[in-house]
Amino acid sequence: MSAQHHATSLAGIRPLRAPLHLAIGMFDGVHLGHQAVIEAAMSSARQSGGVAAVLTFHPHPSRLFRPAAPTLLLMPPEQKAHFLRELGVHMVIAQPFTRTFARIEAAHFLAYLKKHLSTLAAVYVGENFRYGRGRVGDVELMVRSGREAGIGVVSVARLRHNGQPISSTRIRELLASGNIAQANRLLGYTYYCEGVVQTGQRLARKLGFPTLNVAWAPEAQPAYGVYAVRLRVANGRWRQGVANYGVRPTVVKGKATLPLLETHLRGRGAAPGPRARVRVEWREFLRPEKKFASVEDLQKQIARDCVAAEKYFDKL
Repeated sequence: MSAQHHATSLAGIRPLRAPLHLAIGMFDGVHLGHQAVIEAAMSSARQSGGVAAVLTFHPHPSRLFRPAAPTLLLMPPEQKAHFLRELGVHMVIAQPFTRTFARIEAAHFLAYLKKHLSTLAAVYVGENFRYGRGRVGDVELMVRSGREAGIGVVSVARLRHNGQPISSTRIRELLASGNIAQANRLLGYTYYCEGVVQTGQRLARKLGFPTLNVAWAPEAQPAYGVYAVRLRVANGRWRQGVANYGVRPTVVKGKATLPLLETHLRGRGAAPGPRARVRVEWREFLRPEKKFASVEDLQKQIARDCVAAEKYFDKL
């Protein structure tokens, strides 16, 4: 089916002919709960010969309403849009979340969507979805508005894991505590980041463990520490490795301002060169970052980290 793959806003949508099934939400991290909402829209689109789309927002509403303490995102917008397209969504609409948009009355929200999306057949949201001015809109109001506008409304129940709802907030907390394995279970895929290989100071090479430095500056940071990871260049093969994410207190004098992601690859084979774009999958947390008494102690620990990563991968 031919459809737009990306649109910057509702105002930029070209007219569609097929019925539109629209999943709406922030969808930060696109975890299992989000995927259930999106799959509902995709399933209905398949059955009706329609188009499945996602309406998401940027920046996060908290940037507008509490700029001093905004919600830190798990995914940058470009990565989220790419991930949604990988799921099979026909169109991703990234609506700018402005003061004007935030002032739309909840009772008028579906009519506003219909004005821009004339073939809108149904919307799909999580059961706890809130919307409209003052966030007064809920699913009950949306169902009533939908009847008036001739738009179906599907509410998808929240998914739970170990009795607790799956949420982006919970995943942020797991990442910050180093519980990457549990975060991956709630995400429904392996947490990953993408960035460009940069030329470093070659400190790790002097220690006998050459690394790739990946330019990556997330809002929601994982715990500083050492991880078993996999890395690949676009369309290349996966390479196993061990990565350190942090401020390298043993080798960096003074206080480092930005954390760095350094990955040492297992096995033989040429490493990606500078400016190569790579994806890093975070599989297992091995230990927290710490400052060692000497560079020699750090070298010994890195060797132990490599063994720990090998044991992890050998068990798979």
